Amino acid sequence: MAASEDTITDDGNHTVELTVLDNEESAANGGSAAASSEEITPLLTQIERPKINIFSVSRSRRKPRELVIKAPETEISPVSQFMLWAWSGSRYSGLLCMALSSVIYFVMEILSENFTAQSIPLFETAFVRCTVTLILSYIWLRRIGLPIFGATHPRKLLLLRSLVGYLSLLSFIYCIQRIPFSLAILLSFTTPIMASIVARIILYEKLKITEIGGLACSFSGMLFIFQQMLTTQGGLQKTEEASNSSFRGSNHIYATLIGFFSSITGGISYCLIKAAAKATDQPVVTVLSFAILASPAAGICTFAFEEFVLPSFNSLSLMLALGILSFLAEVFLAHGLQLEKINKAANVMFMEAALSQLWGIGTSSIAPSLGRLVGCILILISVSFTMFCGPEKENE
Repeated sequence: MAASEDTITDDGNHTVELTVLDNEESAANGGSAAASSEEITPLLTQIERPKINIFSVSRSRRKPRELVIKAPETEISPVSQFMLWAWSGSRYSGLLCMALSSVIYFVMEILSENFTAQSIPLFETAFVRCTVTLILSYIWLRRIGLPIFGATHPRKLLLLRSLVGYLSLLSFIYCIQRIPFSLAILLSFTTPIMASIVARIILYEKLKITEIGGLACSFSGMLFIFQQMLTTQGGLQKTEEASNSSFRGSNHIYATLIGFFSSITGGISYCLIKAAAKATDQPVVTVLSFAILASPAAGICTFAFEEFVLPSFNSLSLMLALGILSFLAEVFLAHGLQLEKINKAANVMFMEAALSQLWGIGTSSIAPSLGRLVGCILILISVSFTMFCGPEKENE
């Protein structure tokens, strides 16, 4: 390889020196230069930006957006929002759950009165409702991943709640078949009073003067509502006494005592529901435990004491719908008893009777009277006062 070097001498003449290098020396010098250039090049490398003129394609300076997969946001309906708020989003959740339970029972009463197409025995109806409740409560617990029977320590409470609850149901079915319907309903509404008394004995809940006054006001409203019905059915009973042996003398008194026993066991059952729901921290467990016992027991009683009636499609659909509503009502009832004192929660239950009477008067299926209106007003005032006072500052 040849290289030239141009120098200037003192005389001002140019001298050109030609140097010839061997291939080995040139390769060595070239390798060292390449190695040094490889070490320096990464440090000096710069990204050249594309030249842009008016004829070039415009390029966006923004970085390309990354593909982000977002889960679609489900819109919650106002009804669902209200249900969630009533369930656990308010300090009034216990009272609201009791009110929702009463409203659902009221809707069930309307459906059973207006859409009944076939006479179904009571035990058969109870069997269908308990079976639907059993299936739905099982699915509920499976969906949220909780054990079916909950923890081991409250199982005695759950068993006792199931036995007492079914005994109350059995007694009520017996008395409603043998005494006037209005008297049976009036006896069933003594259950909240019995629950308050039993809660004072078993759960040591304190009864305030305002709570006693609220219960007394509500039950006085019940007496005003059913006063005329009781007197009317009493007169009819005298005329039909010769042909209807179920309403005679001692049988009538015996059936009434059975109905009163049903209200006592119902009050005990409410206290056991509260204790078991607080122990398991899941009110659906109490509903499931009752359905496990009540469903087969009601099925046995259906074939043992009554004649089985094959329901039509419309009757079966109505029975299934009532079973679903019954499950929801029982869940709200158990959750309301879990969150609130029984004395306050029991008073809200009288709202069902007032709504039923007002609906009957509004649809002209019940003749309006002063006693019914006074009774409804007393119940609504008592329930409104309970809701206005709200729960205790420190719920037990």
